[in-house]
Amino acid sequence: MLKKESKIDKIVLLINITLLTLIVLSVLLPLIYVVIGSFMKPTTLLNKGLSFNPKDWSLTGYERVFKDGTIWRGFANSFYYSTLSTVISLAICLFAAYPLTKKDLVGKKIIMIYFVITMFFNGGLIPTYMTIKNLKMLNTVWAIVIPGAVNVWNIILIRTYYQGIPQELREAAIVDGASDMHYFFKILLPLCKPIIAVLMLWGFVGQWNSWFSAMIYLDNPDMAPLQLVLRKILVKNQPSPGMIADIQALAYQQEIAELLKYSTIVISSLPLILMYPFFQKYFEKGVLVGSIKG
Repeated sequence: MLKKESKIDKIVLLINITLLTLIVLSVLLPLIYVVIGSFMKPTTLLNKGLSFNPKDWSLTGYERVFKDGTIWRGFANSFYYSTLSTVISLAICLFAAYPLTKKDLVGKKIIMIYFVITMFFNGGLIPTYMTIKNLKMLNTVWAIVIPGAVNVWNIILIRTYYQGIPQELREAAIVDGASDMHYFFKILLPLCKPIIAVLMLWGFVGQWNSWFSAMIYLDNPDMAPLQLVLRKILVKNQPSPGMIADIQALAYQQEIAELLKYSTIVISSLPLILMYPFFQKYFEKGVLVGSIKG
């Protein structure tokens, strides 16, 4: 028999629904504004704002973005950096977490303390820059990929996920004569698809949105990721000359620059939007199971 909701329960439920509705609107409205704004005519967007009249719509922003080589080069660089960074970081974390699940590992607590300390303290920007410079990694892809390859938080999540897998599987593998490498690759990793998928997405998204490291360590504009290109357009309000080379009037340059902001935001977000549906089914299982057992 269902329990009848009390007056207080109804009030709390109403408050929760109201708050959730406001949160959803606060997220959706800016997105809708940006998407619609990217299809507006430059003059209409600057003078009138958004319009739902089809006569005020145009593909000018997307045409200029797709014709610009800087955007495409930034796309390619970002995809390359994000993919390589995700693969390297995930491989390191998977291998580093496995020994930490063994009860007979000597100094396991000391190793974990050492790892955790690095989550709260670091050498700072100048020592890091000097280290990368001395290693001859400036203006190379390794300056973007290597410094963040070891993610202690991911190691802890993976270790916790490993610990949630029944120990009987390991014992059965030992009885069958399986080595640690055989158990790791043939038995353990296939069972870790949810946490691997989640961490792959987190790593890719994090690197895709990253721009500070590239701004510090890369001087070659041809190596700039998409986020640096977007920063130039969105923050400095400086579209690539190829986008507005045929525009002479300063006023129209400002109009097209405003339109290009919305168009580039939509285009840069598409890869992440397309990725989420494929990884969504792994989120709940991958994150929750990896966070229950300590």
